[in-house]
Amino acid sequence: MMSNFHLLFYIRKQKNYTGGAMPIYMRITVSGKRADISVGRDCDPVKWNNQAGRAIGTKEEIKSLNNYLDSLQTKLRNAQQALIDTNQQVTTESLHNEFAGKNQKSHFLMQLFKEHNSKVKALIGNGFEANTLKGYNTSEKHLTGYLQKEYGKTDIEISQLNHAFITGFEFYLKAHCKISGVSAAKYIKHLKKIVNHCIANNWLKQNPFINFKSTAKAKERTYLTQQELDAITSKKFVVERLTQVQDVFVFCCYTGLSYADVKKLRRNEIGIGMDGGQWIFTSRQKTDTSSRIPLLPVALEILNRYQDHPQCENQGLLLPVLSNQKMNAYLKEIADLSDVFKHLTFHLARHTFATTVTLSNNVPIETVSKMLGHTNIKTTQHYAKILDLKVSQDMAALKQKYAEFKSFNI
Repeated sequence: MMSNFHLLFYIRKQKNYTGGAMPIYMRITVSGKRADISVGRDCDPVKWNNQAGRAIGTKEEIKSLNNYLDSLQTKLRNAQQALIDTNQQVTTESLHNEFAGKNQKSHFLMQLFKEHNSKVKALIGNGFEANTLKGYNTSEKHLTGYLQKEYGKTDIEISQLNHAFITGFEFYLKAHCKISGVSAAKYIKHLKKIVNHCIANNWLKQNPFINFKSTAKAKERTYLTQQELDAITSKKFVVERLTQVQDVFVFCCYTGLSYADVKKLRRNEIGIGMDGGQWIFTSRQKTDTSSRIPLLPVALEILNRYQDHPQCENQGLLLPVLSNQKMNAYLKEIADLSDVFKHLTFHLARHTFATTVTLSNNVPIETVSKMLGHTNIKTTQHYAKILDLKVSQDMAALKQKYAEFKSFNI
C-alpha cells in the first residue's frame, strides 16, 4: 500500500498573458501519473523561485503566501497517511479526493441521534430502561426545535458543530423552553454523547465541547429529619391504601431503595448476611450494580406485615407497590395528615436513608455508598455536604475535647 508522491508548486502562464502575477498550481505526481490543482493564489514571476517552488522575499505578504503553501503540503501528506491507515491505494486520484475531502462521507447530527435512540430502544431491559429512552427522545425533540428556530433546518452536518452551537442550545433550553439549569445540563450531556461518538470514529477533528463548561448547580437534596420520619412512621391511617404507601415509603427510608428497586424486590432476594441477620441482596435497576443492605428492625417489621398479602404471595414480591404516580399522590396526603410540611416524593426516602438514617448516625460514607449501590463515591458525598446537623455534632465533640484539654492543663 505504501506509495510515495511528488509535489511541485509552480506558476502557470495563462493564454493571452500580458504581464503581472500568475496563478499558482500544485502538481501531484504518483507513479508517473499527475494531477494539477489551483491553490487559489498568485505570484509575480519575478518573485517566484521555480526550483524551491516558493515565493522570494521577506515581506509579510510573501511569508504569508509561503506559509499557506507549507500548510497545503502538510495537508497533502496527512491525506496520504489517511489513505495508508485505511488500507486504500495511494493514487493521484485517491490522493486528490482525500485532499479535497471528497472521500469523506457526510454525517448529520439528528440522523445520528435517531440511530442512537433506535439502538437504546432495542436494548430496553438489557442495559437500558424506558425512562432513559424517554430522556433521549426529549433531547432529540429539543435539538430539532433549536435547529428549526436558529438555523431554519431540521438537521446539520456535524462538521458545523462548534462552541457557539452548544452555548446557543443551552440558551435555547433555558430561555425558550423554560428548562432549569440542571435539566438543560442533562440534555447537553446527551448531545455530548453523540459528539464523543463522532470523535471516536474520526468524523470530527475538533471537539466542540473543549471550551464549554456548564454553570448548572445541582439542587440541594431534601430529606426528612428523624422527627419527621418518626411522625410519618407512627401515624395510624384508617384507609388501607395510605397505610400501604406509608409502609413502602418508610421501608425505603430504612433501606435506601429507589422506587424501581423496591417495586421489583422479590422474596428470594432476602438472605442471611455476614452478621447472621437478614439482608437484602439485590442489584440496582438503574446501574445494574450490586446492593447489599442489612435490614433494620423497622424494615423487618414492615416485611412481616406483608408475608400473607395476596399480591406478594402470588407474584413472589416483598411489598405491594403501586405506580410511582399514585405513590407520590398519596404521599402528599400522608405528609398533610402527619403534619410534615415538606414536599414529599418517593425519592425523598432514599435521601433520608443516606442522611438521617446512616450518615447522621456515624455510618462511614464508604458503607453508605455500597448500600446505595453508587458506582462513584462522589455521588454519596453530595449527601454528606448537606448535613449541617452532623457538622454541628462533630464540632460540639471537638469543642468538648478542647475544653477538657484546657482544664487538664490548668
